[in-house]
Amino acid sequence: MKKTNIKNKLSLVLCTVLIVAMALFTTGCSAKEDNSQSQTNSNSQIESQSEQQKENLTAKVYEDGEVIGEGEKSFIFIVKDHDGEKTFTVNTDETIVGKALLATGIIAGEDSEYGLYVKTVNGVTADFDKDGEYWAFYVDGEYAQTGVDQTELQEGSEYRFKIEK
Repeated sequence: MKKTNIKNKLSLVLCTVLIVAMALFTTGCSAKEDNSQSQTNSNSQIESQSEQQKENLTAKVYEDGEVIGEGEKSFIFIVKDHDGEKTFTVNTDETIVGKALLATGIIAGEDSEYGLYVKTVNGVTADFDKDGEYWAFYVDGEYAQTGVDQTELQEGSEYRFKIEK
């Protein structure tokens, strides 16, 4: 009777160990598949963001006084860099200043956790990491309270980017 009891207990322990081992093995395989799929999705997102950032980093160069863009609304856009000041009239159907300027190609930058980080305006790049310079954004002569990609366009307003240190 004791041998049968011991055999039953041993069988129960072995079955339990086997079930636990199978459960751990199955969970491990599933986690690897999920991680592999997650890595593939992550790589696709990074490639997509990288292409978008490349597009946003190429700014066109316009001459002082040019009228740029097309649309029903218009606003004055001023660029002040090391070589002086240039004034443009921007025509657009956009409602956000940043979208209008990106559409004309006069500004370029990178998307960041805080919004669009403008690095190039009218072909001039400010590199904060290199020399501490950046493009400051102004609305009607006042330092903007929102980023260019969050500023609603107001006809008759003047928007300006100025290189600052």
